[in-house]
Amino acid sequence: MFEWEKAIQQMTNIIEEMVIRGADDELTLNRLSARLGYSKYHVTRQFARLTGLTLRRYLGIRRIVHSVPDLRDTSLNVLDVAVKYGFSSQEAYTRAFRRQFGMTPGEYRRSPGLLLIPPRSRTFDPYFSGLEEERQMKTAQKPQVTITQVTLPAHKLLHVKNPAADNYFSFWRLQEDIPGQDCDTITGLLDSISTKLDSVTGKMGEFDGQIGGWYHAETGKRGYFYGVRLPLDYTGPLPSQMTVTDVQQIDYLAFVHPAFDWEKDWEAVYDAMEEALAAYDYPANGLSQDLGGFMYQVVNPERLGYRVYVPLLSK
Repeated sequence: MFEWEKAIQQMTNIIEEMVIRGADDELTLNRLSARLGYSKYHVTRQFARLTGLTLRRYLGIRRIVHSVPDLRDTSLNVLDVAVKYGFSSQEAYTRAFRRQFGMTPGEYRRSPGLLLIPPRSRTFDPYFSGLEEERQMKTAQKPQVTITQVTLPAHKLLHVKNPAADNYFSFWRLQEDIPGQDCDTITGLLDSISTKLDSVTGKMGEFDGQIGGWYHAETGKRGYFYGVRLPLDYTGPLPSQMTVTDVQQIDYLAFVHPAFDWEKDWEAVYDAMEEALAAYDYPANGLSQDLGGFMYQVVNPERLGYRVYVPLLSK
């Protein structure tokens, strides 16, 4: 039932990896269709049906997207950036960049403001797939969640929140009805911000992705938020439809599952995390949860795994 959804998702994953590596010679229809084991005709047709884009157009967009940090954060000249991401000339790169963002690479470099970065195509999600084989991934080896106490440094949280949402999926369903706060717009704007905090080290450097999480709304119920952590001294551009909150340095209880295979193991990992969060006895361990703080949810299957940071009250 989901054969093509999974195949095209695998294809977009390959494209992302190859664009990042600069392996442009492998990004041909012949090579991609051969890796999937389907004919070029069927791959082309199903790719357009599921993503809404031709393969050529999608490839061009992903190359442009990955070139943005090089323009913004490095001293590479525009021609070198163009060559790095597989464009035949600086002129071809400039035309593609202007088509996507309404400005030239040089104009963006001189004034690197916010851009609406197009998201990766997601054609398959095991959370919604309903595939019986995915439902059976809870093997005898149950996923293990470790629990440790950590301190996260003071930072800014740039975010949007919705008091009626209780998880990631309900959040984005509700946000679709709010102008300028839908998933593609918010995640695209966040992708164009350069100075973010690494949730492992708490320092500037490698970025582990955008984060969601929970907070207690004025109604007393738990709402959901989505955003990114920034350093306290951040002075760059900010989306007008998002809120910035200063978060003090405090201790968190970190519930951690290591890196895993998203397509195969997500449901089992998610269930294990929910069980660990529900079962933890704070009073028995001499701790109290800070209900006024932000509970961070970090999902980065390949590098970090799945993590939830619960804020603690100071003793």
